[in-house]
Amino acid sequence: MIETTEPRPPAQALAAPALAGRPPAALSLLRRLGAVRPAYWVLILLLVAITVASPAFLEPNGYMNFLRRAAPLVILAAGQLFVIVVGGFDLSVGSLITLVVMAASLLIQGDPAQTWWVIGLLYAIGLAVGLVNGLVVSWLKVPSIIATLGALLSLKGIALAWSGGSPQGYLPDNFRDFGRLTWRGIPGIDLLPLAVIVMIVTVAILWWLMHGTVLGRLLLAVGDNPRAAELAGIRVRLVRTIAFVVSALSAVTAGILLGGFAGVSTNVGDGYELQAIAAIVIGGAQLLGGRGTVPGTVAGALSLSALFTLLNLIGLPKPLRDAAQGLILIGAVGWSVWRRRRGGA
Repeated sequence: MIETTEPRPPAQALAAPALAGRPPAALSLLRRLGAVRPAYWVLILLLVAITVASPAFLEPNGYMNFLRRAAPLVILAAGQLFVIVVGGFDLSVGSLITLVVMAASLLIQGDPAQTWWVIGLLYAIGLAVGLVNGLVVSWLKVPSIIATLGALLSLKGIALAWSGGSPQGYLPDNFRDFGRLTWRGIPGIDLLPLAVIVMIVTVAILWWLMHGTVLGRLLLAVGDNPRAAELAGIRVRLVRTIAFVVSALSAVTAGILLGGFAGVSTNVGDGYELQAIAAIVIGGAQLLGGRGTVPGTVAGALSLSALFTLLNLIGLPKPLRDAAQGLILIGAVGWSVWRRRRGGA
């Protein structure tokens, strides 16, 4: 008796029935959706939840006011990203924001004619703070978390000593316009806050520096492997110093917007340094350096702002909102460490 055997089909043919029901276009779409960073999905889900809780959010007043309130955190996080990418931390930005608001009120004293030169001085202060932080970390080899923690305490102390421990002076309208001015009757969007324009311009500049210039590649190289970058001829100390300067100047911009929103306060910048770090990690950046994008950071900052908006809409008390912020920070950092250990993207 002769037995005949049919040839075994190749592995690809065996797997084909599982994919037969899906056209190539559907597979391509699934791959593209899978490549989207989690921060974007989180942002979309939170915006949907806000819309369900408050349908007025879909009106121009709703989403434009959301972007206006989120603008300082977006700018601050996008600037802080430069420091995170090179493997450092900048904990001084919150106190620098407070110093900016207090210095503006004390120097301007309500006189609109003084606004513009004072704004120039504020950026000079930010430049000095960034240089000092960068030099201490890069040349003196002090860990960035220690150096900037010292700067946090020093800047907050200077602001409180200068003001006598309480808000002094007031900000004129042409200074507060950065946070409050809104143009109405804009075709398509109806209204446009000045703070949103400042946010878009600042983020565009930071995106260009990070992703469109040699500086961005140098930042990523230093953060990924400082020793290899130094052997390759990269001026590691200079690159790190530039990162701290960018972070400080972004903090000054955020401080000007926050001063326009709420006026003079001695705790206006409290907690913003941690919110910025959380937003960066949510946006997919890697702590200890070497990976991060400006668009991802913007999505992370908007997600964090959307979460705070949602918690406020459902009436969660402030202590519980603060607790939620702490849990988010712990979770975001834990996720970043896990991704680094497994070598994920």
